Amino acid sequence: MKIFYAIQATGNGHLSRAVELYPYLKKHGDVHFLLSGSNAHLNSNLPIKYKSKGLSLFYKHSGGLDYIKILRSLSLSVFSDAKLLPIEEYDLVINDFDFVTSLACRLKKIPCVHFGHQASFQSKKTPRPQKKDFLGNLILEKFVKSKTHIGLHFESYDHHIFNPIIKEDIIKAEPINDGHITVYLPQYAIEVLEPHFLKQANLHFEVFTKEVNKITCKNNITYLPISNEQFTSSLIRCYGIITAGGFETPAEAMYMNKKVLSIPINNHYEQACNAAALEKLGVMILKKIDKNFEQYFNHWINEKKSIKLELQHSTEDIVDMLIKTNQSQKPNKHVHYS
Repeated sequence: MKIFYAIQATGNGHLSRAVELYPYLKKHGDVHFLLSGSNAHLNSNLPIKYKSKGLSLFYKHSGGLDYIKILRSLSLSVFSDAKLLPIEEYDLVINDFDFVTSLACRLKKIPCVHFGHQASFQSKKTPRPQKKDFLGNLILEKFVKSKTHIGLHFESYDHHIFNPIIKEDIIKAEPINDGHITVYLPQYAIEVLEPHFLKQANLHFEVFTKEVNKITCKNNITYLPISNEQFTSSLIRCYGIITAGGFETPAEAMYMNKKVLSIPINNHYEQACNAAALEKLGVMILKKIDKNFEQYFNHWINEKKSIKLELQHSTEDIVDMLIKTNQSQKPNKHVHYS
């Protein structure tokens, strides 16, 4: 079997998920990856055969999306990239939220499996925030077109939604608590975060940021470059984590029964949706870091409890579902796709 796997490289979650699935997928055949976008910071040993600029997200130092930079990153090359993708040569096309692959499938009438966290939003039962965002919801529901969806989320809100993919290193780990707080807030610059953490002199913070390329220290703060291995180690050893409104990191933290404080990226609808789901589970959510952060932080540290995430399906189970979906689709150039 030949498997085509499209990875959306806006952020690190999609790439991290592909790394975990790859050992199980290659048991079923040859796997070729497309990396689409330019805003992921993790290195991987995946066999990336195709690349596209795709669509990337960029953030302002204050925490909001930088729409001007996003618009500048757009390119008409996505259409030529879609036409050139040889997806008709593959037996199974897996699309983890990539527009280029979705467009290629539509142009060539090849079915694909819309797979991943965003696929869970094909269900109206998946939590959304009270504040409506027509454009944000439209992107989540229409950015990738497919007849088949396998979604991942914190809970099984619908029949096609399954638990998160947890890294093997996390599943095998024995979590400990050395008292530090892990921090991953890619939307905030060091200059914004540092004053707030320095005030908590009795606590140690391990802050992961793309602003440094080597480990540096300042009083009670250690700054670390983005690294899958170092971040996983920090998460395993931490008391709790402060992170944005992503999906994979809160899921991994809750799997290890770590305390989570989530600060979603401003004007980022998917993260607002994740925050709504996390809040229903009992996780503390902050809209932004401001002058009141110390008060909220102390409440989180002293009052909030950790939430334990239980897995109903293993990574291998989920890969088996992908393969079975392929067997039911039997994609070929004669299959009509709408």
